Amino acid sequence: MIKEIQKSTAQGIIKAPPSKSMAHRYIICAALSDGVSTITNVDYSEDIKATIDCIKSLGAKVETSETSVIIDGTNSIFNMSNKSDISEIDFMCRESGSTMRFFMGIAMTIPAVSNFFGSETLRNRPFGIYEKILGNNFKKCEDKIVINGPLAQKDFEIAGNISSQFVTGLLLALSLKEEGGSITLIPPVESRSYINMTIQAMREFGIDVEWESETKLFVNANQKYAAKDIEVEGDYSNAAFLDAFNYIGGDVKVEGLNEKSLQGDKVYKECFEKLKVGKATIDIADCPDLGPVLFAVAAANHGGYFTSTARLKIKESDRGSVMCEELSKLGIKTHMEENSIEIGSGLKAPGEAICGHNDHRIVMSLSLLLSLTGGTITEAEAVRKSYPGFFDDIQKLGIVVN
Repeated sequence: MIKEIQKSTAQGIIKAPPSKSMAHRYIICAALSDGVSTITNVDYSEDIKATIDCIKSLGAKVETSETSVIIDGTNSIFNMSNKSDISEIDFMCRESGSTMRFFMGIAMTIPAVSNFFGSETLRNRPFGIYEKILGNNFKKCEDKIVINGPLAQKDFEIAGNISSQFVTGLLLALSLKEEGGSITLIPPVESRSYINMTIQAMREFGIDVEWESETKLFVNANQKYAAKDIEVEGDYSNAAFLDAFNYIGGDVKVEGLNEKSLQGDKVYKECFEKLKVGKATIDIADCPDLGPVLFAVAAANHGGYFTSTARLKIKESDRGSVMCEELSKLGIKTHMEENSIEIGSGLKAPGEAICGHNDHRIVMSLSLLLSLTGGTITEAEAVRKSYPGFFDDIQKLGIVVN
């Protein structure tokens, strides 16, 4: 899909889309509960559809409406009396890294073969933590990844600077083990906010998880998930793309965000303010998903210097590299090293189409800049992964999109 964006200014009031991160967690917790839960304010992005597909694979019954999902976890495999009847389960993860890594943790507790299917890009993302833990019970095949459970281990020691998605997967696994268990994180601990979001979701559904120290998590024994009706809060990660218009000449009010949210990406506003004032230095270790939009705001203002950027290589695209590549088409000079990226300023209209690299955050970040210069962007359909209504929403704000 190609989108043409004309020079235009965003103005108006808009509601933040629902948090994809919290929706993933609530949907999974509901599926593991004994009873019926209703989750409201759900946006059916491709990633959330993948998680819903996977809870159906677990045996949960699901009913969906426009913005809510009713989940009956009563007959899921974790409430079946005869688990030996389960021989093989297929998990269809599409392109969702969160979905695959979360359910891989759950698969460690299932006495069956779990087959994980997804795009080639997803299957080629790092899974080293699980490979190390599972050994020969983790296999990468040509078209899938296979986990053969259950795993007896209940205490884990892993690096704290890996994706928090692995920590979430292990927390889910431990919550399903009668004896509970612990996770020790070797410092430095990055993306702590995402771990805390998982803890919050699990507690909402009756599972007690505690930080025993700054680096050790403990899940108590003999716990069960309890069904609950709950609303998904607004998403700071995607709201950043709307609020960013305020830092490139627009006048937008974003509503529906919880000021007390644990979402780490709510730091975006503080980062935007720094970039508006001057060429700021920003460490994105705890907010890697903000990288592309921060680069875009920097390019539209005074430039910026960003550290802890190495993990951008293992997202839907090599986000640091592709942002530098596309920004060069907009007249922006960049300098990229192993764990840092410098972004210049001096935005110009592109002489060719901008490429979205099949990455939702790249598409949305570059669309912001095209509202200043005009131009076209390819592979714009990637926004369906997390924010399918993005182009509709910015059009409501006055951005001209064809």
